[in-house]
Amino acid sequence: MRLARTSLLASAVVCAAAIILSGCQSKRAPAPIAPGRAALPTMERVALGANACWFKSGDAAFRSYKLAPELNSFSGRPRILVVPAHSPEARPLLVVEAEGNPARVATYGPLLNDASAARINADVSRWAAGGSGCRS
Repeated sequence: MRLARTSLLASAVVCAAAIILSGCQSKRAPAPIAPGRAALPTMERVALGANACWFKSGDAAFRSYKLAPELNSFSGRPRILVVPAHSPEARPLLVVEAEGNPARVATYGPLLNDASAARINADVSRWAAGGSGCRS
C-alpha cells in the first residue's frame, strides 16, 4: 500500500513538472510572409506596370485616360484609379485595389465592360504576381 502511494505521488510530481515545463516553451513563430506579397508592394508593382505599359507607352486603348495612384491609404487598401484625362476629378473608370498579406487584388469599374477588360485583368494579374513587362 505504501509503495502504491509513493508511486502515485511520484507520478503526480512528474505530471506536474511536465505541465509546468511545457508552459516555458517558446511560442512557435508564425511563418514569415514575403514582404513583396503585401498589399502596398503589390499595388506599387501594378502601378509601375500600368504607368509604363498603358500610359507612358502611348497605348491607344488608354490614350484618353490618366493614372491616379492612391497608394498611401490609411484604410489598408492601396489602389490605383484610371480617370478621364481631361477630367481627373471625375468618377474613376477603373479601380484596382489590394488588401491583406498576402494581397488580394480586386478590379472594378466601367472599363471592365469594355473590349479591353480581358487585357486589363491579365496585365493586373501578371504584375500583381510579380511579373513585369507589357503585353506581347
